[in-house]
Amino acid sequence: MALSGATATAGSGTDTRACESAGLPRVADASRLAPKDAREMSRLFFDRLALLEEGTPEYQYARNTLIEMNMSLVRFAAGRFRSRGDQDMEDIVQVGMIGLIKAIDRFDLSREAEFTSIAVPYITGEIKRFFRDTTWAVHVPRRLQEARVQLARATEELHSRLGRTPTVQELSDLMSLPEEEVREARIASNGYNSASLDATIGGSESGEAVLRDFIGADDQALELVEDFHSLAPLLAELDERDRQIIHLRFVEELTQGQIGERLGISQMQVSRLLSRTLARLRDGMLAQH
Repeated sequence: MALSGATATAGSGTDTRACESAGLPRVADASRLAPKDAREMSRLFFDRLALLEEGTPEYQYARNTLIEMNMSLVRFAAGRFRSRGDQDMEDIVQVGMIGLIKAIDRFDLSREAEFTSIAVPYITGEIKRFFRDTTWAVHVPRRLQEARVQLARATEELHSRLGRTPTVQELSDLMSLPEEEVREARIASNGYNSASLDATIGGSESGEAVLRDFIGADDQALELVEDFHSLAPLLAELDERDRQIIHLRFVEELTQGQIGERLGISQMQVSRLLSRTLARLRDGMLAQH
């Protein structure tokens, strides 16, 4: 088989003996194989890998060579995530390698599928999982992201040394940071992960409770929004004095006596006018439903 990116050669040492025993060629610098050569050579190595006993030098040689030959798939997949977050590209590649290894260990030749069609989803899935688990839920300054890591280590060290949760001052002394920065790092840690409002947080007599049940409270006034929309045109139909009485009673919350003094009429007249107006509004609302 002609190889454009590297040559199949015999070497020396453990790998040489392993590849000869496995009936496989020794590939010099397998990571530099051209994609076409890597695909062809991978088929050969997968054929032999299926027959070798796991844990033997021959098996390890075949598996390790497959990993090296297909590293270009990892670099390809990792490149798609280059602009996401502050993660170093080398970290992304290392995570992608985990996906590649999983794909190699689970690849089944009998399915007659191209290895690349199996490997890329494994690699991409592993990288996406990495971003999901390590990306900050809200934006936090870089210095506080770094301080969070330092804080976690210092907290663990002091907790094991003291047998209790360390104080801010103790953390400040160990981390060589002002106490205010330690407090900021603690607050910043809350931005590392976010929780779904549907996340379960404990049990109750009626079953598991979810986070949204404990956040905020029902605003009863929201139930009146629809009524206010229905009421607006009815209020517009009232004469000026009736609208003023409604405003003084329910917006300014004056008593009937105070309204009478404001308008120059008796409290009894205010009561009659208010009752008549409210009855008119009530009838208008009922007619709409």
